[in-house]
Amino acid sequence: MIERRTWKKTLRALLYLAPALALIIVFDVYPIIKSFLISFYTRYNYFTDVVYARGIDNYLSIFNDPEFWLSLRNTAIFVLGVVPASICLSLAVAVLLNQKIRFRGLLRTIYFIPFVTSVVAVSVVWRWIFHSQYGLLNAALGLVGISSIHWLTDPNWAMPALIILAIWKGLGYNIVIFLAGLQNIDSNYYRAARIDGASPWQRFIHITVPMLSGTTLFVSIIAMINAFKVFDEIYALFNGYPGPVNSAETVVYYIYNKFYVQNQYGIASAASYVLFLIIFVLTLIQLKVGGQKKERTRSKKLATGGGR
Repeated sequence: MIERRTWKKTLRALLYLAPALALIIVFDVYPIIKSFLISFYTRYNYFTDVVYARGIDNYLSIFNDPEFWLSLRNTAIFVLGVVPASICLSLAVAVLLNQKIRFRGLLRTIYFIPFVTSVVAVSVVWRWIFHSQYGLLNAALGLVGISSIHWLTDPNWAMPALIILAIWKGLGYNIVIFLAGLQNIDSNYYRAARIDGASPWQRFIHITVPMLSGTTLFVSIIAMINAFKVFDEIYALFNGYPGPVNSAETVVYYIYNKFYVQNQYGIASAASYVLFLIIFVLTLIQLKVGGQKKERTRSKKLATGGGR
């Protein structure tokens, strides 16, 4: 029997939720609203909280700023370099770890450790790996006859170094999510495919990939959002600078520079909402495309009798 909702029970529930709601309102909702309003402040006294003029000058300023377009370009390169590679590698590793192999539990833990490790600690290690003279990566490349690469001081190699670090850092989380999705696939599909003579690659393409469409959509959205928000890795890897000649400056670093270094709060707020709009639109596109693929997979499953 369902209990009737009463005002007394509702107020009691709100009382229990009040501490958490207060924190969310003070540290999440209010800053979001305030930063949106600040993005339209063109003349503002930040000490007395007096607004003299409002307008869209801050948005016009960032669109006319070559540094903003450079940061947007670098962000796009970073997202395109990290997201597809991270998804493909994590799916491949997840499929491997889903098999009956020795030390499977240990390997899962090893892959997940980088995700929960401090970004600063990880970046310090990778700064040593990328060192042009004593780095482990250049030493490995030297064994196959490739000359030393200045990963952190050459503008042409700063972004690839950042992409490598970001892929390695986020691999563990994606692997765990894919493992959860793989374990939810009915093993009867694979048994039927083996009886029909399907090869491992055919089983992967025609069973694993379609059945993981929902999981892949979730991982791709999370990976894309995290890639657009990259900042800690840049700051720690390049010792507080956005790479040589701003070669690794992203939109979030641009916002940080305008807000904390140049004290241009209106421009920083405007850039934040431009970034939010870009992420929001791309997420909607992913949801639309992913929803269509999921519907096709469901229709195919029903057609083959899997939905009974």
